[in-house]
Amino acid sequence: MAKLHIKKGDTVLVISGNDKGKQGRVLDIDTEKKRAIVEGVNMVKKHTRPNADNPKGGIIESEAAVHISNLKVMDAKGNATRVGRKKDDKTGKTVRYSKKSGEVIK
Repeated sequence: MAKLHIKKGDTVLVISGNDKGKQGRVLDIDTEKKRAIVEGVNMVKKHTRPNADNPKGGIIESEAAVHISNLKVMDAKGNATRVGRKKDDKTGKTVRYSKKSGEVIK
């Protein structure tokens, strides 16, 4: 499994594609395909038959996966940034930090 610069729960900015400029929270990540599902980005319409969840059926709009190369992590100040890794002085654990501001990304 490859280490990715994006984690579930991060706020990200879409840097290319039809939804360029949109921001959202990462809901899920597929590490094998290197794709992420971002809240409110890459919306697709799916036709469904009636079922227990949706008794009437019809058209459901949901998010589709976006390749992670098209996403940039937002830091605490709301700036899109690249991500670096370094050892934390206090705990000794590896933490992600913003290359732009130098702050640790939570």
